[in-house]
Amino acid sequence: MKSKTSTPSRDRRLVRLAIAFAFLLAGVGVRAAAQESPRDVVQSTSDKVLAILADKGLSKEARRDKVKEIVLQNVDFDTLSRLVLARNWSQFSPQQQQEFEREFQGHLAATYGRRLDDYHNEKVAIVGDRKEPNGDWTVQTKILRGGGSNDVAVDYRLRQSNGQWKMIDFIIEQVSLVANFRSQFQEIVSSGGPEHLLQVLREKTAKGEEFKS
Repeated sequence: MKSKTSTPSRDRRLVRLAIAFAFLLAGVGVRAAAQESPRDVVQSTSDKVLAILADKGLSKEARRDKVKEIVLQNVDFDTLSRLVLARNWSQFSPQQQQEFEREFQGHLAATYGRRLDDYHNEKVAIVGDRKEPNGDWTVQTKILRGGGSNDVAVDYRLRQSNGQWKMIDFIIEQVSLVANFRSQFQEIVSSGGPEHLLQVLREKTAKGEEFKS
């Protein structure tokens, strides 16, 4: 991901901003009609997303509230949660599964929502799309930052459910958000079980701390 002139702190900021962009696009886009292709969904919503980010009349709190509402309504968090926990999903009781999904939602909304403050007139361009073997769809985009080495590649993995295309993963510079969280959550569950992971999620959200990206 790094160019020869990049710095670790700069790269972390770009990745976090890219994740915030990804969730915003996911939240707004899946309201489109089922007959629209995943590429059409992302294309038709990018202008709406950028308009929200560029709206100087919105306070930081109002912008974050809009993001939280959109994301929680439209990302397929049930599938996302199952993918993140993978084989550990069956170790969670039904109540713990529901609690994990709720805590994971809150964590992502609280931590990545504030990264929208890093927006500085970036643009979004679709550069490709493809159907996956299992029927999912990947839409490839770039966040344009005024130069090739500064652009950030963001792929959206979509799955159709009940006539809607919904986001189930975000791949930032070839790093899957699902895979990133899965590896960290696996370690936490292995060391202390499901309840330990739930407690870590609560504590990090309360402190505004992010997991490693």
